[in-house]
Amino acid sequence: MQNLNDLNYNNISKEFLRDLPNWKNAPVPICMGGDYRALTWCCKPGYSLTFGYKCLRDQKLKEIGLTLEEFIKIKEEFSKKLNWFSEYTCFGSFSYCCMRKNGCANRDLGLLKRYSNKNIDEILSIYFKLKRKLANIILNAAKNQNLVRNLIED
Repeated sequence: MQNLNDLNYNNISKEFLRDLPNWKNAPVPICMGGDYRALTWCCKPGYSLTFGYKCLRDQKLKEIGLTLEEFIKIKEEFSKKLNWFSEYTCFGSFSYCCMRKNGCANRDLGLLKRYSNKNIDEILSIYFKLKRKLANIILNAAKNQNLVRNLIED
């Protein structure tokens, strides 16, 4: 079993990483085996999910020492700062959107409306860069820094 205190990009299996625009070695979603950075992809707590039985969000938040309320506050403040609220997304904000690189009809429509002066490639580059930033904000807020410090990017 891997020592979680030693978790960093070099010892995460490549099957759990993806290269995205503006985010090399991005984590796959938590429900698919992603590391703590993948909390950036997680849905808003309080909603029933189609694949809820696979959801590890609450467990991973508990491990790093964040409450559901703190998690929501971080994502909502991030959304407010970036004007990332959207009527098109599942949970009302891009902060809760997933990593689907090859498209999500709701997310992509909302992003096209939000960044109307850019093409979809530019928009996804912005989106993944900001989701990477959100991942770092979440990890920096964690109380159990020994689990996440090697995953925080400068």
